Amino acid sequence: MTVFKLAFPKINLSGVGAIEALVERLQQTHDNAPGLLICDPAMVELGFAKKLTDSNLNLTLFSQVRPNPDTHTVASALDAFEQCGAQYIIGFGGGSAIDTAKAIRILSANPTPISAYNGIEKVAQLGAPLYAINTTAGTAAEVTSNAVITDTATHVKHVIISDKIIPDVSVNDPSVMLGIPSAVTAATGIDALTHAIESYVSVGAHTLTDYISLESIKLIAQHLPSAVDDGSNLEAREMMAYGQFVAGLSFNSAGLGMVHAMAHPAGAQKDLPHGVCNAILLPIVCEFNRPARVEKFANIARAMGVDTSAMSEEEASFAAIDAIKALNQRVGIPAGFGELGITETDTLAWVNDAMADPCAGGNPIAMTQEQVIELYAQSV
Repeated sequence: MTVFKLAFPKINLSGVGAIEALVERLQQTHDNAPGLLICDPAMVELGFAKKLTDSNLNLTLFSQVRPNPDTHTVASALDAFEQCGAQYIIGFGGGSAIDTAKAIRILSANPTPISAYNGIEKVAQLGAPLYAINTTAGTAAEVTSNAVITDTATHVKHVIISDKIIPDVSVNDPSVMLGIPSAVTAATGIDALTHAIESYVSVGAHTLTDYISLESIKLIAQHLPSAVDDGSNLEAREMMAYGQFVAGLSFNSAGLGMVHAMAHPAGAQKDLPHGVCNAILLPIVCEFNRPARVEKFANIARAMGVDTSAMSEEEASFAAIDAIKALNQRVGIPAGFGELGITETDTLAWVNDAMADPCAGGNPIAMTQEQVIELYAQSV
């Protein structure tokens, strides 16, 4: 019998008012002990950070997080953590803020540099308590054992995977997702779809993850267009929060694949948004993987709302690729990296890092270097 592992936070708080519920919990758990609040400048500018800084918690604010967080940001955040004597950490934002918070959790109990933890289960000691408040329906960083930090010296994304960095409490409060711009909503939404699809077809997929992957695909395909069209649509925001949440549970167990492996170098070397990179690569890699997972891609088509009743499984599997492309177009994803100023020559510099990425092993078909080069060429 195969042993399956499901790992996720001890406590998950979801729904409008979840942030206030977390504040109450922190007041009970940590009283007046110092804590570090990690977020990006937008959380301050939009007034969302005030939900925490205006409470009676003893928090120091670190708001210097940038997209694609790097080793310089981690060093600055660690300095803030040590100077305020923080006994716990709150990551408040999307994947960038929460991944930075995860890095600080590691370094609060383990030696620097953060690059030493690139790979799977290299974190020895459990660090300071970590609370993660998600503000984008995409990365699922609030529930996963993954953190991605760009090395400023090598321009390589370190993918850290360890059960010891899973937050103690995760929060999904759709009320703070209402102001997210449509382009960010689209990119993070397709990022979540990528998590669901890659985990569904990965070599690590199993019965428990299959069910939640398909449910995530269904929720995202149904509600992402509404969330992009009307950012104040609370129902769409809430359903997207749930969709990305269960996608995170799935890939935290089943793993990912070559979409993420190929997206990471693009983000590290060209500072491109992670969700956009995934979205561009998703239909291309899925088309490559389809022959190895025909039945599963047929199921993906059905989950995305395609009527496959008159189709063979083979035809339905192709329909899944078409549905992914159509959703990308519907929510305004760039058609290729060329629209972002990337050339085919640029992508050649990404190949080795993609093949060495920890996510690559989850792909249902092992790719050769020549195949990676060809798929990158198609992505331009």
